Amino acid sequence: MRAETQRNKTMIRSVLLTFFLAFSLKISAEDGSRLWLRYEGNCNAQVTANVKSPTVDIAVNELKTHWKGKPVSLSVSAPKKYGKNKDESYNIQNNSAVIRITALSEAGLLYGAYHLLRLQETSQVTDNLNISENPAYSRRILNHWDNLDGTVERGYAGHSLWQWDELPGKISPRYAEYARANASIGINGTVLNNVNASPKILETSYLEKVKVLADIFRPYGIRVYLSVNFSSPKIIGGLPTSDPLDKNVQRWWTDKCNEIYTLIPDFGGFLVKANSEGQPGPQDFGRTHADGANMLAKALKKHGGIVMWRAFVYSPTGNDRARQAYDEFMPLDGQFAENVIIQVKNGPVDFQPREPFSPLFGGLKKTAVMPELQITQEYLGQSNHLVFLASMWQEFFNSDTYSADKDSKIAEVTANQPNSAIAGVANTGDDANWCGHDFAQANWYAFGRMAWNPELTPETIANEWIGQTFTKNESFVEPVKEMMTESWIACVNYMMPMGLAHLFAWQHHYGPEPWCDIPGARPDWLPPYYHKADSAGLGFDRTTNGSDAVSQYYSPLKEVFNDMKTCPEEFLLWFHHVPWDYRMKDGKTMWESLCYKYDSGVQQVRDFQKIWDRMESYIDAERFKAVQSKLRIQSRDAVWWRDACLLYFQTFAKRPIPYELERPVHELKEFLMDN
Repeated sequence: MRAETQRNKTMIRSVLLTFFLAFSLKISAEDGSRLWLRYEGNCNAQVTANVKSPTVDIAVNELKTHWKGKPVSLSVSAPKKYGKNKDESYNIQNNSAVIRITALSEAGLLYGAYHLLRLQETSQVTDNLNISENPAYSRRILNHWDNLDGTVERGYAGHSLWQWDELPGKISPRYAEYARANASIGINGTVLNNVNASPKILETSYLEKVKVLADIFRPYGIRVYLSVNFSSPKIIGGLPTSDPLDKNVQRWWTDKCNEIYTLIPDFGGFLVKANSEGQPGPQDFGRTHADGANMLAKALKKHGGIVMWRAFVYSPTGNDRARQAYDEFMPLDGQFAENVIIQVKNGPVDFQPREPFSPLFGGLKKTAVMPELQITQEYLGQSNHLVFLASMWQEFFNSDTYSADKDSKIAEVTANQPNSAIAGVANTGDDANWCGHDFAQANWYAFGRMAWNPELTPETIANEWIGQTFTKNESFVEPVKEMMTESWIACVNYMMPMGLAHLFAWQHHYGPEPWCDIPGARPDWLPPYYHKADSAGLGFDRTTNGSDAVSQYYSPLKEVFNDMKTCPEEFLLWFHHVPWDYRMKDGKTMWESLCYKYDSGVQQVRDFQKIWDRMESYIDAERFKAVQSKLRIQSRDAVWWRDACLLYFQTFAKRPIPYELERPVHELKEFLMDN
């Protein structure tokens, strides 16, 4: 009996030990949920502050818990140096006995605290540390395309973070985690809901839910904004019209704003998509975008709120879609209220892998303009492809509009405004790693950092993110940084090089379908509208002899784009219908160059696989395997893109793919049969 009892005890201990080990492994398994905020805890740093508030308490607690160096002093006082957005500016100085962080506001102290921790995590703390920081844009905002039913339009990381059915009673811990992540990279605003807005978001029951989120975000320096449906007065207000010049409609919006600000005193304002893709707007009543925006602006003005009115408008006309936003908004320049900002996508069409910048940047001189960038990878492989977007955004910010004698780059003309703002369409969801792909987190991070300082390079941002997210080991950092900074061009190469655009499959925008022809669909929703492939050549003629979109740009850019010989080859097929045998700068024909570009994209992704496989020993198995799997998908997709596009365009070009390049592994009929 004693032996049997001992065996039972041993068995129980073994079971318990097995359970404990399994549970420990589960707890310690890496799921990516900590993002770039992977500081060591329990550092017990000495931190003092000359003010006390929820925001300062967060800054103090972050430093006490994670700072490993000498004592830190936080004080709200005038920094020695600050820029135009001085309320969020801060200084960090390393004196002999203490590191001092000074700022004009509590939010500035919070940003300074996170910057100091970033310096620590990237090994940049020095004895002569003396940093002055101020944001380029006063409003740095994430746009969530989240619906009230929990789905996310163009979301690839699960369902919405916002549990509307549980609010206001039940609060997810991820709300504060989300706010903390944003504050750590300087994001100070969030639009909670989809631009294709449900009017229900303005009902009192939902505003009370929004208030809960606003209260959680406020200590982190984050304001909430809402996308609104222009027909809300009629749909939920019971009015017979939503005409912006109707007095009752104006009164309804004024009352609704009063209600919102009673609940949320620091509410940021409204984002509006109007008269675009079927959304209601002022044109339904014979009014202009300015009439609609100004009506909302008036209702918000006394509360300090703004209207972000999207310029993403296009109607089913015979005009070049790339021209339409400019044609529609330029006649209204100077007619918008001072608290209206026109929100403009980086390119003139729709978040394509590569576009020239929208001519509204620099074009609208009497109206505030804010860039809209897409962080979620709708047209860039979604959550399956590693595409680091800081490289794309650097090209955008550095593009010269030639709208002034100096300071005419996009970063300058948009940031140097009294009411400057920038928006990024978020890529977050309820996936454990937030973004669906571990490397997609880098784009959220990069948006925040470049919204603060658009002069930061992709290399600098990648260095920061890798060091904080994975390891500071140079044997890992350098090759992975190279992979990241080359990934955008690789994607452009295997999807749509040389200025091609919108070759995507119908509706879901994943994968190639340049032959797509949907009976009854609008031409500008279909790829042939954009590539114009025929026996003569390829590309959209936007010269003065074509749609004349080039004339929307200032000289000398207009003339550069208009001439096939001077047009940058990365935009050649965007502005020109180019003969198949046209000689490129390297002596290849256009067809040969196209083939080489597509093939180079495939080879680049294969190189990324080789780089990543060498990194296995440097990081945890879970994230290594997750990224490895995604790169395999991306590599297969790159071949799919190359073969589909080249085999299809070859039916027009009637020329062989250069024999030194890898042969297609598909038949065109395979793709056509799948559709």
